[in-house]
Parts: sequence; structure tokens; C-alpha cells
Amino acid sequence: MKFLVLGAGRMGYAAVYDLIRSPKVEKVVVADKDAKCVGNAVERLNDPKIVPVQLDITKQSDVIALMKSVDVAISCVPYDNNYELAKAALEAKTHFVDLGGNESVVEKTFLLHDLAKERKITIMPDLGLAPGLVSILAVAAADSLDELYEIRIRVGGLPVESENFLGYSHVFALEGLINEYAEAVTLIRDGRLMQVPPLSEVESLDFPKPFGEMEAFTTSGGISTLPRTYEGKVQHLDYKTIRYKGHCQQMSLLQELGLMGKDPVKIKGGKVIPRDLLICLLDQKLAKGEPDVVLLRVTVTGVKDKEPRQLVWEGIEFSDQAERLTAMMRMTAFPASIIAQMIARGDIKERGVLRQEMSVPVKLFLAEMESRGLRLTMTDRAPVATE
Repeated sequence: MKFLVLGAGRMGYAAVYDLIRSPKVEKVVVADKDAKCVGNAVERLNDPKIVPVQLDITKQSDVIALMKSVDVAISCVPYDNNYELAKAALEAKTHFVDLGGNESVVEKTFLLHDLAKERKITIMPDLGLAPGLVSILAVAAADSLDELYEIRIRVGGLPVESENFLGYSHVFALEGLINEYAEAVTLIRDGRLMQVPPLSEVESLDFPKPFGEMEAFTTSGGISTLPRTYEGKVQHLDYKTIRYKGHCQQMSLLQELGLMGKDPVKIKGGKVIPRDLLICLLDQKLAKGEPDVVLLRVTVTGVKDKEPRQLVWEGIEFSDQAERLTAMMRMTAFPASIIAQMIARGDIKERGVLRQEMSVPVKLFLAEMESRGLRLTMTDRAPVATE
């Protein structure tokens, strides 16, 4: 099996790390515009399977040529490139997955379904932590119930140290973070598909020490196509991001000031795009390289054997400091790597642009996650009020 990883940053590095550990993987091409970034990844991983390439992903002919040399391409670059990369995969007739995170880009990608099916290509967007892993966990619980009422998904990547600026650190791309905080949130309420504002509906939830009481609030893009998959099948489905208490209020102020806007603003001496300025300032201010944690809770409520039941997936995953892998890297890039390998092996045979919650073999996926030491547990209990 041969793979192409687009992007040699943190997520790309983690994807390559996982791929080269599979005995069935023969070659992993890692490509990035930044030759130094590629070189660092190759030096740190030090494996003969890795082929380094300097690549500008905006040059589609070069991307297509590189894709033709592999079985599956994995995009670990910012989400706004993924539609064009999916089109390149169609031209190359190479399977393609990405880490996603933006509903508009994913919606465009699904327009390629018929052509992908015709060319016998599998394209699967949104294969990270959220979107991605959390949707698969939700399906694993929902499929074991006879009747389904609610799906509530809560997840967050955080610094272990809560005293950081904004109670946060630079754990993944800031462009994606601000997008989650700025765009409308799709959910199901009272059986109907609807949208609500981001950074709203704040709730409290408890985790074991040292975390204690945390907050969760609405953000966009975290569950991708899941609301459309379960429309008409569930009364309530939502996704909220977990943060240390007070974070939502601080980010709401930045949003209300207009600092998440994309339209240029005139200032003395020229114009500035507020979001670009905010990202620049956050990049300077947020801590980098600190130990992080992923907190995850997926609660699915319904009926099993004529009794009301609540199935709860939970996970607390820390960074692997020995391997220089953050918790966010492992919980985001490993699912994409696992599913890309499933496609290459033929475990996923369906063609077209696919929804992960409908097309990923859940038991096999969970077994693969467990083999990597990612500890997710499910509790079957009597229903407990979620709000």
C-alpha cells in the first residue's frame, strides 16, 4: 500500500508516524511547500518508507502527478484546499481523505459523488477528531439501540494547564479554530434540522481531577453530515466544544468586536482583514508545545430491549511526550490514517463521496484505535438528565 500525506505540519507528521508502523505500508510520500518542514519530519521519523517531496498544492498538475503514484492521498492541510485536492484525486483516480472541518467545503465536495463513483474512487472528507471520530462513536452507540432519542457530543482539545492565556494553547490550526467559533451551527432540535449561533448555549459538565467543572458551547463543523444522516430519526442531536470555564465569554467578546470577520476594514494607512489580524495575534500569544489533553463524551439516549438506556462514550487522552505526539495529533490524524488504510486494503469498498458515519466499519475502526493505545470506554446506564 502506498500513501501520500499532504502537509508536513503536526497533523501530517502524526499521519506519517502512524502509516509507517503498518507492515503492509510500502511507501509514504510526505509533501509540503516548506522543504524545511518536510526535512524535519523525515529526520525525526527516520524510516526508509518515507519519500520527501517539496510541493505547492495550488499547482494542480503537480498534485495530480504525485497522487497517481499512490493508492490513497491524505490531506492534512487547511480545509479551504480540500475541494480542489478532491478534484485532483478524481483526475488521478486516487482515493482521497481529509481532516475537514468546514461544512461549506464538505458540501461542495459531495457534489463530486457521481463522478467519483463513475471513476471507482472513494473520497471521504472530515476524518479527524471532530468531525470524524466522534461521529463514528455516536453511530456505534446508536446502532445498538432499538429506538433513538438523543445524541449529544462534547469534545475538546486543551492544554493540561488551565492557567494559559484564554485557557487554551495552539493545539491545531487557528484558521480552523476561528472558523468553528464564527460560523452557524447545524443541529437537530425537536426532530427538525436547524441552525443556531456559535459560542452559545453554554453548559457545565464535570470530568475527573485535575479538570473538574468545564464548560461546553456550540461551535460549527464538528459533526459534518451527521445531522443530515439522522434527520427524522432522532429528536435531538448537537455538538459542543469543551473548554475551561470562562473561555466562551472571552471569545464571544472578540466575535462581537468583529475580529472574526473576513471583510476588510479600513484603518489608518490601509486595510486589514480582522480575522487575519486575530489569527496573527493569537499565534503570537498562545502557548505552543505544552502538554495537552483531549476530553471526549458522546451521550446517546434511547430504548434497548424495551428499557430506556443511555450509552456514553468517554475518553481522556494525553500527549505522548516520548514520541513527541500531542493528544490532538493522535486523536485527529490517527483516525484519518486508519480509514485511509481501510480503503487501501479494501475494508471499505464503496465508491463515491462517502459519509464516515455510514461507510466506516465501526468494530474494525474501534479495534484499530485500541491497538494504538487510544482508550475509549462505553458505559451502558439508565438515562441521566443531560441539561
